[in-house]
Amino acid sequence: MSVQFGTWNLDGRPVEPDYLARVRTLLAPYGPDGEGAYIKDGAAILYRPFHTTRESRLETQPCLLKSGEVLVWDGRLDNRAEFIALPQIGLSCDSSDVAVVAAAYERWGIDGLGRLLGDWALTIWNPRDCSLILAKDPLGIRHLYYSADRDHINWCTVLDPLVLLAGKTLALDEEYIAGWLGMFPATHLTPYAAISAVPPSCIVRLEKGRKTTTKYWDFDPAKRIRYVSDADYEEHFRVVFRDAVRRRLRSDAPVLAELSGGMDSSSIVCMADRILSCGLGETPRLDTVSYYDDSEPNWNERPYLAKVEEKRGRAGCHINVQSEVFFTSGGEAPGFRLTPASHRKTTNARKTLSHWSRTQGHRVLLSGIGGDEVTGGVPSAAAELRDLIASARFWALARQLGRWALATRKPMIAVLWRATRAFLPPTLPGLHYHAARPDWLRAEFVRKHQAVLMGYAERTKLSGPRPSFQENKATIAALQRQLASREVTQNPLFDKCYPFLDRDLLQFLLAVPPEQLARPGQRRSLMHRSLADLIPHEILNRRRKAFVARSPITAIANEWERLSQISSQMLLESRGIVAGPRFAEALCHARRGEEVPIALLLRTIALEDWLRSFPGEARVTAASRQPDELTTTIPVRHAPHKGSGSPLQRKISERKGVSDDEILQA
Repeated sequence: MSVQFGTWNLDGRPVEPDYLARVRTLLAPYGPDGEGAYIKDGAAILYRPFHTTRESRLETQPCLLKSGEVLVWDGRLDNRAEFIALPQIGLSCDSSDVAVVAAAYERWGIDGLGRLLGDWALTIWNPRDCSLILAKDPLGIRHLYYSADRDHINWCTVLDPLVLLAGKTLALDEEYIAGWLGMFPATHLTPYAAISAVPPSCIVRLEKGRKTTTKYWDFDPAKRIRYVSDADYEEHFRVVFRDAVRRRLRSDAPVLAELSGGMDSSSIVCMADRILSCGLGETPRLDTVSYYDDSEPNWNERPYLAKVEEKRGRAGCHINVQSEVFFTSGGEAPGFRLTPASHRKTTNARKTLSHWSRTQGHRVLLSGIGGDEVTGGVPSAAAELRDLIASARFWALARQLGRWALATRKPMIAVLWRATRAFLPPTLPGLHYHAARPDWLRAEFVRKHQAVLMGYAERTKLSGPRPSFQENKATIAALQRQLASREVTQNPLFDKCYPFLDRDLLQFLLAVPPEQLARPGQRRSLMHRSLADLIPHEILNRRRKAFVARSPITAIANEWERLSQISSQMLLESRGIVAGPRFAEALCHARRGEEVPIALLLRTIALEDWLRSFPGEARVTAASRQPDELTTTIPVRHAPHKGSGSPLQRKISERKGVSDDEILQA
């Protein structure tokens, strides 16, 4: 992942060199492989590369087009060979990704963005008509942020310069807070009201006094895949999954993969090994990293990951996280954190991984995030039954109801209710099945942000796209919000890739019948059948992995004195978000090992710690973000840009809310 930054003074004033020097200092850790710059006519664009492929080392950015426009690309182009093969593009196999993207843009304009496969963030500055285009890949794997004031516009793929060099008071966003305390904030939000994020699959066009946001691509609800036999579905799955992994093995250095012993990470590692054994991958080697905690009774992963290592004939890096901490402020010197997900502590696990990766030369990290969600990880009759209801296939509905009732050992009426309740408005009493909302939130805050706290849940419609497609799209949207909330770490620095979030793979999974993904008594049916000869049978047939629970409870007990003190004087309580006594009660329950929504409890602590990390002189204000709807024009406004002032002298204010999230991970 490379990093790009830009600033545009709307009145044409030259950008201050001192300001750019401070920006360069903040960007350097994210892009250690040099710098390119474009500085002209009141605009300045910086690009610092983090090379992962042979072709990327040949690129020159920012890229000046024949039209006079300036293009900056941070990403991985998966279908570059497709473009290079086109006669009208006129490029060679050695062309860099940015050269291919530039040629495609000059040929098709922004209409060609939907053709680009991969993970990417794109900036196009047009000095002739003074317009700026910001765009992101359909899944939103890359970050791209921007702020628009009355006299200048800034943008960057990391938050650091937009926040630390704002030179003004920044109000925090209330909806973001609600999302952090619920099921992740919307993808266009950041913790700061004046700073927005480009949503996935969207183009944001900025001009003097106006902003338009449009969606350039979406999954096709009309696309359906129907085969005669299960074997055809299995073969198709193997093809698209192999391509998803192969695309992310494009690196001229060894690639690192997370290996937990679960179905997702194991399938990625085993498929990568098969690809490399056939000579189809570009990386010289695949290594693995695994985390373990022998004190955690619900997390005995080592026997399973050992089976994968035995199959591949090589052990990976094993990191003990037993002594790792869950909280970031206790006993550490003060320091401002950009988001509630930011970590200031350099943990032993992170030090170990960073040192090992540097010695091995890793720059790409493969993650199994998304596999459980998109391949039928939670066995449910709901999607299949809703499709049968919507298509009025009542005989088939009755037959499948009986099968699922037997498999789940529940009455048929209960199975039917679970399927049909999604057609009702999610705000109806008794239908709060979309989210485990913390009961320590103030009632007024809950009423105001009910939709956000429920994960932006919508009623499944009987008309239009089939219900299973609607629900799969909602699942993908939740994954996009989760990824948008994650921080980009500097140490270790990786280009993090998610094979299960490959666009072609997801389009296939959205197009097949839901009964292929999950069947009565068969969780992740299609994936199990397709990869039976690839993954060790011990992993293929294991029970679903348990949630890690003991470690956070132990952490709460170890920091009980500090946490109990915080709970008695919470900043979140003074701002009308949390009811302190109820939160203190939840802490007591967790300390005793009683059932509480532990992930949401930890997020609340992270949010409180984040607010307490603000500089002592920072003040907090309340504000409300204006709706940021797609395909609408919104006036650009805000205070004058100042390129001076220490980060700790800058004042950061809060909107009565914040949100972000990071799911509990070991």
